[in-house]
Amino acid sequence: MVTDTSPKTKAQPHYDPHVLGGGSTVPYVALWSGEHDLPTSVIEHTPTGITYPDENVADRDHHGVLWTRFTTSPGHGRPLYRQMHPLRQRRAMRRLLCQVCAQPADHTDQGHLWILLASWQESDAWPDDIVNQYPPLCLNCARLSKHLCPPLRRGYVAVRAHSTLYGVIGIQYQAARPYPAVRIADNDDGQPVAYDNPAVQWTQAIHLTRALHKCTVADINHESDSYPNWSGS
Repeated sequence: MVTDTSPKTKAQPHYDPHVLGGGSTVPYVALWSGEHDLPTSVIEHTPTGITYPDENVADRDHHGVLWTRFTTSPGHGRPLYRQMHPLRQRRAMRRLLCQVCAQPADHTDQGHLWILLASWQESDAWPDDIVNQYPPLCLNCARLSKHLCPPLRRGYVAVRAHSTLYGVIGIQYQAARPYPAVRIADNDDGQPVAYDNPAVQWTQAIHLTRALHKCTVADINHESDSYPNWSGS
């Protein structure tokens, strides 16, 4: 989950969670108020799906899904902790980087380290095939997040799990004239669309998701680092 603390505005040259934002923790994936989406027309794409009138090679991911265009200027404005920057979130999920410090997430034979809301344990999918949009964490940042993130203070479960790319969350369109019509608008808790679902070609992606397999509860308070993570030095 994205951690929450007092807003700072000073930009830093790299994502040291103890430096970026002037001494507080500003997660790598957090959106800044100085960043915004780029207004772009969405049109129908032959044979089926959506595109931009001036689409370029950077607009789609490796699965051919269209992504929202967003400015990138971390450190400008104030951090919006409850929102994630689409491209940084996508990079962290694809490369399995810590959502806070952008270094490799903690990893053991049981998989990478994830923090989920405690309510996940009541899901019918538990402990297999949970679709998650929040990137994993390193052990140090996981310990920090459970204290700083208000939703986690209300209850969390730390797990280790293997994962596979599942699909995306975003704005879902449907065919209409003269322009495709919005069928489902995006929100932070939007419905994931699987990569093997034809509807994904009608989705303007904002977040990348992974399916977590065979979640094993982890005790982050007493574990030692199991992966050569960045230490801040």
